[in-house]
Amino acid sequence: KHEKPEAKRQSEWFVEDGELVCAPRAGNLLSREVFGDCQLHVEWCSPEQSNNSGQARSNSGVFLMGMVEVQVLDNYQNSTYADGTAGAVYGVMPPAANALRPGGQWQSYDIIYRRPIVRDGQVLDAGSLTVLCNGVVVQDSTPLEGGGGYKKRMFLNRIFPERGSIKLQDHGDPVRFRNIWVRPLRPRAL
Repeated sequence: KHEKPEAKRQSEWFVEDGELVCAPRAGNLLSREVFGDCQLHVEWCSPEQSNNSGQARSNSGVFLMGMVEVQVLDNYQNSTYADGTAGAVYGVMPPAANALRPGGQWQSYDIIYRRPIVRDGQVLDAGSLTVLCNGVVVQDSTPLEGGGGYKKRMFLNRIFPERGSIKLQDHGDPVRFRNIWVRPLRPRAL
């Protein structure tokens, strides 16, 4: 009897020179700790040179609770669709500005996340996201509307968990991360 061997990942995330490196096809990386409303700082870097364009140029993402993505993409002098650019709430809202530096330079995100609150099918708070990219406000208390995805939106018709993991996305492109920290924010009184 011949059994099919389990599919193995061809690579893994690894640390090099104090930087977290997403090797292609490594899979997404999830935090062990879970968070609700929080402040998140993350720095990321795309390769200095790339022959790719559009969404194929250092595509990744920072996901809050696994549902809401702040897009990571090298769109410095690289056109793509508006709600898929760096600093976008993916599939929901394009950034107010392109504050990126050229590839090979470190980019920083400072994210303030307020999760949606839905109780008994009623939206008490749609949640919001404020994002600073390299110190420039690119999302200013943007309503989440349930989160987005590729050519689709999730709507607030379900209960959102109180906490969830932070996820760094493997989209098949080499992206480096460093100086990642998160702190919970005070709960909102609703």
